[in-house]
Amino acid sequence: MADIIYTYCDEVYMNITNKCPCNCVFCVRSNNDGLGSAQTLWHDNDPTFEEIKKAVDNFHFDGYSEVVFCGYGEPLSALDNLIKTSKYLKSNYDIKIRVNTNGLGDLINKKKTAEILGEFVDIISISLNAPNSKRYAEVSQPAFGEESFGAIIDFAKDCKKHIKTVKFSIVDIISEEEIEQCQKIARELDIPLRVRNCLE
Repeated sequence: MADIIYTYCDEVYMNITNKCPCNCVFCVRSNNDGLGSAQTLWHDNDPTFEEIKKAVDNFHFDGYSEVVFCGYGEPLSALDNLIKTSKYLKSNYDIKIRVNTNGLGDLINKKKTAEILGEFVDIISISLNAPNSKRYAEVSQPAFGEESFGAIIDFAKDCKKHIKTVKFSIVDIISEEEIEQCQKIARELDIPLRVRNCLE
């Protein structure tokens, strides 16, 4: 049975779905069944809210100031459970909610999602991954094709209106020139950009 909650690098993570519309060339889930304290993050079926709630009730959050929705799937692929779980966490713990996302939640759910997330999300980190549509399609291999990159930019702009802290991230597998182009996009949108290793 897969871990719903796991710890990694002194942070606590929620693994609520394995669904993801991308097949990123750098994705850690292609190489390992588990990460951090988790033996496996592969669910036979995505957990129900009751299963997630039980995992929350059985976990000791003492010493943690933040919960991160980030597992072996895209959290916004399980939007209803993300909302319910975040509200449950907020009502029972003095803790911040962070969502690590590929930024394709609007396309996944066929509706705007930033305002919904703004009700409970304190921090959102959006994986930019590339400086343009063509390279994004090559690096992230999204199911939605080349429209994906524009959707990410639009989502980021919406998040700026509704969520206190918005960040971009990219993985250091792209070229220095592409990293600089991503930094330019981030500066234009006034969103901080973090260049990370694929295991972070």
